Amino acid sequence: MIYGLAILIGVVAGLRAITPIAALAIGGALGWIYLEGTTFAFLLSPIALWLFIAIAIGEIVNDKLARTPSRKVPMQFGVRILAGMFAGAVLAVVPTGETVTALIIGAIAGAVGAVVGTLVGATLRTELARTFRADMPAALVEDAIAIVAALAIVYLA
Repeated sequence: MIYGLAILIGVVAGLRAITPIAALAIGGALGWIYLEGTTFAFLLSPIALWLFIAIAIGEIVNDKLARTPSRKVPMQFGVRILAGMFAGAVLAVVPTGETVTALIIGAIAGAVGAVVGTLVGATLRTELARTFRADMPAALVEDAIAIVAALAIVYLA
């Protein structure tokens, strides 16, 4: 089940790259996930928590700007894959402990999810914008989906 959640958190990274990492920090702060003694324990720091929340908010705001490049350009796509790998690896160590196998499988699952989330998210956003006849409502729907999904996935882990 945890690797399925790692894929799903990767899908969220395909929508909004930093939102899953902020959700992991929130989950750690609220005791939803146990990261003590792992490589990812730094997410439990109040500085990391607020930093990732601030970056996630910045990403959400930046997404609405006309000058923001497509999520499918190499740099944007690559960041989403890396974020998915990171988030998937974090989730994989929560129930299993930090083993090389868990880290690798979690990272791969997160990367696969990020690719799917990036491509499907772009298509979904385009279709929603066409339906709403404006991009802003579509972007806000995508924001809501990413935030709620990320928090739910971390809670379920």
